[in-house]
Amino acid sequence: MTNHSNRRLLSTYRWISHKLSTTHLTDAENAGINGVEIFCSAGHFDYRDPAAVRDIAMWFAGHQMKLHSLHAPTSRDFSPGREGGSPVSVSDLERVRRLDAVDEIKRALEVAEKVPFEIMVLHFGGSRDSDDPRRWDVAFSSLENLAIFARQRGVTLALENTPSEMAKPGNLRHFIEDTRLPGLKLCFDSGHAQIDGGAVPAMETMGALAITMHLHDNHGEKDEHLLPFAGTIEWEKLLKVMPPELPLLLELREQPNGSPTFDEIRSTFDALEQARENSE
Repeated sequence: MTNHSNRRLLSTYRWISHKLSTTHLTDAENAGINGVEIFCSAGHFDYRDPAAVRDIAMWFAGHQMKLHSLHAPTSRDFSPGREGGSPVSVSDLERVRRLDAVDEIKRALEVAEKVPFEIMVLHFGGSRDSDDPRRWDVAFSSLENLAIFARQRGVTLALENTPSEMAKPGNLRHFIEDTRLPGLKLCFDSGHAQIDGGAVPAMETMGALAITMHLHDNHGEKDEHLLPFAGTIEWEKLLKVMPPELPLLLELREQPNGSPTFDEIRSTFDALEQARENSE
């Protein structure tokens, strides 16, 4: 695999409470960002809206910055500026809701027909979902269907570790190794891992199955989505166990004071790249 470690990627989660505009994308490109992950949420980016998809397709067609990945919808709440609501879960035990979730994710995958991207990041289930054998069975059926649909559009699915019983790094790794579903990999989320056993052991567990990541920090208790080095993650140790081909992708949340600014984001990329170089 090509070494992409010098690529600077940013999730549009930074503007999750705002409607995504081409101005956001232009500002990111001007700040030296090489690619973005767009978070699918109607209040932010409505993947169901042909006009919204057409606008970003036209923008990417005329710019160097790439669409690296899409984050699948996590909720059926289509109120602007909100993330809550009924979860979109491929492991829902209620058949109607589960099939609806698969259809919703397919709608987001169809964006690739207008704007090519490599990866779709997917939550495995809701935060309250228990580690139930029945859920693994229905998740296999859902993901088998979705992986084929994604592969036809040149997209690989990446399951993200989240603070839930089912989506622990070890469980996700075993699921992929046991099912051997083609077109299914992992997304390492440093913040989620830190509040659920530690970022370093989670990265070691996911290893080469991780093809993308969400880098952010916290203090080990809440999912704060802070800049790296602003919380308790030991970044030098984490970067040492991180596969070198993984690009650095920041998934940050806008703070009440308006941070992080692009200057802060650039400085953080500089620090991460330096620490990564020192760890080799």
